[in-house]
Amino acid sequence: MASDKSPASTTAASPALTPPIPPAEYQRRRHRLLAAIGREGVAILTTAPEQVRNGHTHYPYRQASDFTYLTGFPEPEALLVLIPGRKEGEVVFFCRPRDPEKEVWEGARAGVEGAVKFYGADQAYPFHALDEELPRLIADRDQLHYPLARDADLDLKVMGWIQQLRAQARAGVSAPRALVSLEALLHEQRLIKDKTEIKLMRRAARVSAAAHRRVMRFCQPGRWEFELEAEFTRACAEGGARFQAYPPIVGGGANACVLHYADNAERLRDGDLVLIDAGGELDGYASDITRTYPVNGRFSPPQREMYELVLAAQAAAIAKVVPGNRWIEPHEAAVKTLTRGLVDLGLLAGGRKAVPKLIREEAYKPYFMHRTGHWLGMDVHDVGDYKRGGDWRRFEPGMALTVEPGLYVAPTRQEAPKRFRGIGIRIEDDLVVTAEGHEILSRDAPKSVAEIEAWMGG
Repeated sequence: MASDKSPASTTAASPALTPPIPPAEYQRRRHRLLAAIGREGVAILTTAPEQVRNGHTHYPYRQASDFTYLTGFPEPEALLVLIPGRKEGEVVFFCRPRDPEKEVWEGARAGVEGAVKFYGADQAYPFHALDEELPRLIADRDQLHYPLARDADLDLKVMGWIQQLRAQARAGVSAPRALVSLEALLHEQRLIKDKTEIKLMRRAARVSAAAHRRVMRFCQPGRWEFELEAEFTRACAEGGARFQAYPPIVGGGANACVLHYADNAERLRDGDLVLIDAGGELDGYASDITRTYPVNGRFSPPQREMYELVLAAQAAAIAKVVPGNRWIEPHEAAVKTLTRGLVDLGLLAGGRKAVPKLIREEAYKPYFMHRTGHWLGMDVHDVGDYKRGGDWRRFEPGMALTVEPGLYVAPTRQEAPKRFRGIGIRIEDDLVVTAEGHEILSRDAPKSVAEIEAWMGG
């Protein structure tokens, strides 16, 4: 193993730097990927870069999900090499060496010793040795797996390393002949959550559901949207989810009709609904919950009519989340329920007999323009194919997803009955597929009209 020549190289990182998931779990994940790569292949994976916010200030660092999934390593400037069957060790790290001077300003680093002691590396090298050591590690392997076309700098480095190896052909050294997208194997593995992941996602959803309950009680006419955002993020942090899985959406009144409304800067008005799409991230795993409710705690008749319709659509969609069903089936169930309801409410013309035709023509899209859900996991829009071989994927135990139908009647939509204009509603829950059907991870957040009014009134 190449040594870390920094002054602190004899002291490994503090155990406080160890990842939240047991090391054996990361080892199991790497072994699965090593087996999938095969002895003719080698894989490399890099960390996320630091992002400058402005001047000398960076955004809070968040590790790339793929790198976290395989290692739990939290620092930038690192590279993982997986070499199936290598006698000297199959797991090789390159990372920043210990630097006592910089650690005074930035905090402890793992260093090469910490990469071995805490993060499962068989061997570790300082990051500055990458160009010297990496070509040797990928030599004489037929396939090189890495995230193709995701990192322009890495693409250039890979081409340079391969050129170095090709120049040694007369010495009997061969370069990889095929470049293979690592995501094809790794993201398929990440799609099916194991027991440890489901436990973390359950905790994340419970923390976020508690935060939604807290904000429901906090909400009242006259508060600002950003006040609700602040109350939500504070509640999540107190529950252990310091960071959000995505920027919270808090849309009062017509702002709820903007799907990814981000300003959160208007005052909440008596008589309006407020839509809050927010979820905390806990130990690298996301939650994603949306609730819509009256600012004053009581639904008006038009609000209630639309809300009950969206709730019924969500129930129809959730019922389709069972092993063996196709990914598209929850969406189809939601669309059918919503279209029938839109006809009943006078938002679509033609009567019940016209519903199949209205669905074929996508007449519902002015009011429901997005899909009913997405994969969920380490990323809020998590990895994994939705189709395989041209066919919609079938649900399997361990898959996690959201179910989130909605209706949005923009205030400018003159053809809509006036009583519905400016109302936007979305209801979203987090689910994991089980052998028997599904588990609703976010079930603790009040959802029915009676539950919401009782909770807010309390």
